[in-house]
Amino acid sequence: MKRLILLIVTTLAAIVLAACGSDGSNGTMNSGTADHNAADVTFAQNMIPHHRQAVDMADLAGTRASNPEVKALARQIRAAQAPEIATMVGWLNAWKQPTTPPAASGSEHGMGDHGSATMMPGDAMTGMMSEEDMAKLKMVTGSSFDRMFLTMMIAHHRSAVAMAATEIRDGRYAPAKQLADSIQKNQTIEITTMENLLTKI
Repeated sequence: MKRLILLIVTTLAAIVLAACGSDGSNGTMNSGTADHNAADVTFAQNMIPHHRQAVDMADLAGTRASNPEVKALARQIRAAQAPEIATMVGWLNAWKQPTTPPAASGSEHGMGDHGSATMMPGDAMTGMMSEEDMAKLKMVTGSSFDRMFLTMMIAHHRSAVAMAATEIRDGRYAPAKQLADSIQKNQTIEITTMENLLTKI
């Protein structure tokens, strides 16, 4: 009889422990939502429009640039950033987050409304060109375009590098941090390339 009681108690204890383990595993399974944080969301939401504008600028170089090295660089930028946009959109969709930054965040960081203020190239706070800046870029060709494109893209890249550094420091989602590291390294190299090109044009 005592053995039967002991067996029942042991069985009940095992069930309780299994239930506790199940709760713990559920917490781990919920890591699908806990494996990223607000910094990851902000990084993706802000980098998407940032990359899209860089792609727009690169597309202009195809018909307006005169320097073959500028054209090659523009193709390189487009080839790198277009797939990254798709990747970040995928993350945000999986996280059930909007693919554009909140209006308040956009106003604060200059990411949401490109025409909210005219940004002078070299302003590392946003790196985004205003609608007026983009209109000016569309109006020039040849060496004038090359110089304007490089000057604007350097500013654009510098802000992307700063955004990437913030993600590396504050983010949690490993693929986002890896992408940020890649952006930081590759765009730093491209900044040097563009600065050297500017001295030749």
